[in-house]
Amino acid sequence: MLSKTFNKSLQQLWSVALLAIALVMGPVSGAWAADEQSSQQQAVQTSDADLWRAVKAGESGYTTAQGVEAGVLINVAGNQGKEVRNQYLTPVMGFAVVGVFGAFLLFYLVNGPSKLHHGFSGKLVARWSKADLTIHWVMAIACMLLIFTGLTIMLGRHVLEPYVGSGLWASLIYGSKTVHDFAGPVFMLAWILCVVKWMPLQTFKLYDLKWFLLVGGYINFGPFKGKHPDSGFANAGEKMWFWTLTIFGLFISVTGVMLVLPGLDLPREASMAALLIHAISAIIIIAFTIVHIWMATVLSEGGMECMKSGYCDENWAIQHHNLWYDEIKANGSLKYKD
Repeated sequence: MLSKTFNKSLQQLWSVALLAIALVMGPVSGAWAADEQSSQQQAVQTSDADLWRAVKAGESGYTTAQGVEAGVLINVAGNQGKEVRNQYLTPVMGFAVVGVFGAFLLFYLVNGPSKLHHGFSGKLVARWSKADLTIHWVMAIACMLLIFTGLTIMLGRHVLEPYVGSGLWASLIYGSKTVHDFAGPVFMLAWILCVVKWMPLQTFKLYDLKWFLLVGGYINFGPFKGKHPDSGFANAGEKMWFWTLTIFGLFISVTGVMLVLPGLDLPREASMAALLIHAISAIIIIAFTIVHIWMATVLSEGGMECMKSGYCDENWAIQHHNLWYDEIKANGSLKYKD
């Protein structure tokens, strides 16, 4: 009897112990499970974070698509280049147009044009051939088309898009891009002919330094008034314009080809570099084009006649290109218009 009672007590004690163990181990095992699940979730989150961090850094992944850098989801160089263009190059381009034009307008209002001291002689001297005039005007027209369409592409969304409808803006930007692409090859062809034909006349001489010091004799007041430095066929300012057009015309032509021909399949960094170099070259050419137009038209009395007929007034030649005039007079190549 005592043995039965003892066994029964042991069974009850064991049941209580098992219940106590269950009560203790239940939360513990639950905590272990929760910790394990949390660790798994954290590992997944960490893996996702690493993945997107790599994607945003521009790292390449696996893809079945073909092409250069097809495995790169985010173009880091493109984003950085876009920021440089929007934050720096676009404002500078606006300044190149408004600032340079405004500066020469102010100079003209204060200084006035460079007048011929002895007036027009009435005798016209041959200066440019018909081939020269053709090259000049083909390149000039193509260049102006490229400038206006390029400005529309770069600055249009800031100065035009807010004031026109979306449909008109879409047509305008599409038309500008189309004209820009077709005017480019015409400019490049004329640019090549210009460089080859006119380069022998554009070498800098020692007397060109004095031309810069006297600002070409265009200033009508102070110690510079009435002083006209020596100049050959091309003065120092024209030579600077020629070499600027030569160097940056090369840059803008090469990068333009890179941008307009998608079949080249260039790396994204190369494409963005081409876009930025294209924009920088365009800014420089635009600024010098504005200067060139001012100097050739309103600031130089009689200057525009040269590129209209190929002839210049004899007094204009003597005043602005005296060394060239003396040379053609001495060697017998001086020709007057009948």
